[in-house]
Amino acid sequence: MSDLEAMKAEVKKLSARAMQAKMDLHDLSEELPVGLDTVMATATRVCESYAALEAMKAQMKALEAAS
Repeated sequence: MSDLEAMKAEVKKLSARAMQAKMDLHDLSEELPVGLDTVMATATRVCESYAALEAMKAQMKALEAAS
């Protein structure tokens, strides 16, 4: 598997993880004030997930540009 193919697979995995984190936050918001103590941890997970996704996309774009 090439580096580009591996990165595409990783982007797909990170995208799914980010989407799940976003949905977890959405679900949590619908149940407020129940679960209020977990909002910040869940929101942090969303931010970190999307940051990792964007970083991988940037690496992939740089690799594609170098090719």
